[in-house]
Amino acid sequence: MKLLLVDDHALLRQGLAELLGAVPEFHILGTAASADEGLQLALADPPDIVLLDWHLPGIQGSEALQRYKHALPQSLVIILTASDDQADLRQALASGADGYVLKYTEPEQLITQLRGCHKGSLTLDPLMLQGLHQAPVAEAPDSSQVELTDREQQTLLLIAEGLSNKLIARELGISDGTVKIHVKHLLTKLQLHSRLELAAWAHRGGFLHRMQQASRRQE
Repeated sequence: MKLLLVDDHALLRQGLAELLGAVPEFHILGTAASADEGLQLALADPPDIVLLDWHLPGIQGSEALQRYKHALPQSLVIILTASDDQADLRQALASGADGYVLKYTEPEQLITQLRGCHKGSLTLDPLMLQGLHQAPVAEAPDSSQVELTDREQQTLLLIAEGLSNKLIARELGISDGTVKIHVKHLLTKLQLHSRLELAAWAHRGGFLHRMQQASRRQE
């Protein structure tokens, strides 16, 4: 798994590079102190995951994130930040973040979150989960205006609960490839761009509550 670290604090960059570089499956492509420097490195050798600081000098977090998502459509971009402000989380979601992790996360938890994100898990600091209930999802239709198949509803429910594609496949008795197809269809139907936005839509629109109630009635 190829990682790029973008943060303006040298000590943090060095510490993260040493921490994550010691994990056998991680390969640190490079570190950058600015959004422009990081983007140049990423375009030369696209990473699997970019860890992007939300508060970089000279650029707003949402603008930096949108630039990375536009230039690197195959890369996952996780916001790594000291901000536990729900407004920042909501703005990151609306800008297409694939994850939102706080800088005071324990090292082992961060490693687990990176592995999970690469495998398709919801990557959100547990302390920020409550923000999904108020998170705006730009352009997404209301739950009453979209028709989802039973499998798509089941997949969305499990995404909102934080399961990876592999675990969703195991839970539903289908292949990983079929789960990816369901996720793609969900993103298209709901006009969303990331797994986090899918989870936010499910929490915010009442979909998750209705699905959980229906599941309990069937038990």
